[in-house]
Amino acid sequence: MMKKALLTAAVVLTVGTWALAAENRWLHVKVEDGGEKAEIVRVNLPLSLAEKVLPAIHTKELNEGRVKVSEAKFKDVDLRAILEALRTAPENEFVTVESEHQNVRVAKSAGNLLVKVRNEKGKAENVEVTVPFTVVDALLSGGKDELDLLAAVRALGALGDTVLVTVNDEHSKVRIWVDSRNTAD
Repeated sequence: MMKKALLTAAVVLTVGTWALAAENRWLHVKVEDGGEKAEIVRVNLPLSLAEKVLPAIHTKELNEGRVKVSEAKFKDVDLRAILEALRTAPENEFVTVESEHQNVRVAKSAGNLLVKVRNEKGKAENVEVTVPFTVVDALLSGGKDELDLLAAVRALGALGDTVLVTVNDEHSKVRIWVDSRNTAD
């Protein structure tokens, strides 16, 4: 009887801790423009706020946290089938382009689709995008002609600390990530 009570308490504590952690997740965007008029923009958005606000928006394109996608944009492409093929493919480097000016790499690793672009000559321009397949699956969980932003936000909340996008060039830096801190530094 005592073991059962301890096991139940452990499960409740674990689930409660996970739910609290997901509630305290933050989406951050930091843009540093080092041009003539140097500017820094920081966005620190609690995912719990996004979860409450998205269902409250009712426009033609965005309703109840779902975005309508024009069928004409994907008329001859089954995006869901392509992403399912990628999601179920083994981890691998799918595309590598090495040239005099830049290197491009598209790969699947650790449950993420990775895109990396490196400028090799002259200007220092680098782009890295990490797309967790759990977020893609959530985004595509809506109807045929819609993207479920609310489900994607919830999937982001279930992730650990994750850097989604980094862009660095001569004059600017962009970083988008999710973590449990309420500041962008």
